[in-house]
Formats: sequence, structure tokens, C-alpha cells
Amino acid sequence: MTSILPSGSPITELQFPLVFAARDPEGHKGTFGSVGILGGSSGMTGAVILAGRAALKSGAGKVYLALTQTPKPVAYDSLNPEMMLHDAHALLEKPATMDAWVAGCGLGLAPAALNLLRLLLSARAERPLVLDADALNALAQGDISNTWGRGLVVLTPHPAEAARLLQTDTQTIQADRPGAAQKLAHAYHAWIVLKGARTIVCSPSGVWQINTSGNVGLATGGTGDVLSGLLGSLLAQGIPAEQAIPGAVWLHGAAADALVEQGRGPIGLTAGELPQAIRDLRNRVSFKKDTTKPL
Repeated sequence: MTSILPSGSPITELQFPLVFAARDPEGHKGTFGSVGILGGSSGMTGAVILAGRAALKSGAGKVYLALTQTPKPVAYDSLNPEMMLHDAHALLEKPATMDAWVAGCGLGLAPAALNLLRLLLSARAERPLVLDADALNALAQGDISNTWGRGLVVLTPHPAEAARLLQTDTQTIQADRPGAAQKLAHAYHAWIVLKGARTIVCSPSGVWQINTSGNVGLATGGTGDVLSGLLGSLLAQGIPAEQAIPGAVWLHGAAADALVEQGRGPIGLTAGELPQAIRDLRNRVSFKKDTTKPL
């Protein structure tokens, strides 16, 4: 966070102008970053595809999915064939070709998947790294170490995952969410996105903010995968962490708010609807949200 934002302040769209800045008219797909997303174990292909769609729709130039299943269950995503699906081993041969990585979406905890995760951690060459879901579980269980080298790391736990990371229980996390986020930031030397109603974003230095966008429509499977893909996308596009991380959290919630305003939730709102809404918001330069109304 910046020094002018004290702990406990709300996240607003005014603090991340680069998220809404006009694009370079002479830009090309290389200008806007490449995102690699590691995950998609058997039965969980949808998780990594949701993350990839979010990365694509939020403006990444290129999106690569590193699937842990062998052989790959699908050759391409029929809705977004722009995404490039690879066997994880092949894509991880040159991890530094990505501008940011996301790991954990549907990854699973099989030994082969954990070996791929370790490979990514050791070879990411300081690229920004977002860890979610099974990557967090692997970290909590000691299957991977937090000695992930230099470079930005973002952890995105929900309360139960945060409890496992801090070796406590969910009730303790929920009783003091800002304090839990600060403990995680200190323990893992990482940015923390503690998900839930009023998501907490905490910098490695312990400065935290609270998000006020979003609604109960986000309480459905896959929305966390969308957030991870969005985080990886904004970081790959070169937006500084101080803007990209709270910006992604705010956009994720604001997209759900926009869908509810259109009558598409909160009941029955699906994770697959969020990427399009996120794209719409990034393209509405003058978009303003009334943060005074209740969720």
C-alpha cells in the first residue's frame, strides 16, 4: 500500500488509476503481458479454465494454461479458444517466459502435481506469483516451502485456508480478520488477500485495507479462481502491486454488484459470468460506484 493509506481504510477505485487507464494505441499482445496458470487436476479442469478466462477478459495479452492432467482432457476452451492449453511439464520448461504466474486452481495434492508446483517455485525467476486453493493447502501441510525466492507473492486464502496456514481454527480467523491477514503477511512475507465478506488486503509490511464491493452472489464455486486469474492478469500487465492487488479485489466484487443490478443475481450468479462483467468495468473509464449503499 502507499503511505497515505492508513490501515483500515476502505478500498476505492480512486487508488488504482492504472487499472482504468487508456491503453497504448500502439500496443500489441506482448505489451499486455503473458499469464501462466498451473492447475486443473482430474475433475477440476473448470477451475483453471475460469482463472484463464478471467485473465483473458481482464486484458492479458496471452494466457497459457498448464494442466496437471496427462493427457490433457480438452484440446482447447471452446468458449475462449484464444487461451493456450499445455501439458504442465512442457510449459514449465521455460517459466520465465511468463510475466506472472497463478498456481493452485484445481491443482490437487497428488505427488505429481506437488512436484510441478515445486518446480514452478524454484524456477519462476522473480515473476509475480499468485497462490490459491491447493497451493495454499500444500503450503499449510509443509508439502512446499515458503522459500520461493525473490519476487512478489500473493496468497489468496479463504478463512479455512487461512486457519490452516496459521495452524488455528476458522473461528479465530473470523474473530479478527485484519489481525489474521497481518499475521499471514508477516509469516509468509507476502501480500495477503483474505477472502470473504469484506475481503481484507494486506501488504507484506502489514498495512491492510478492507474491500466494500461485492455481495453474497460471490458465495459460489469458482469465484475464487476468477479472482486469482484477475490478480495474475493485472500483475502481468505491469500494474504495480499497490494498485493491481486492491484493484483486482475491488473489480471482482464490483463485477458481482453490476450483475446483481442487472437482475442476474445474487441467487444463481455463477463464476463464469464474472469475467465479462470485469471486462465491462475496465472499459468504463468513468465508472463510479456508490459505496454508501449496503451490500
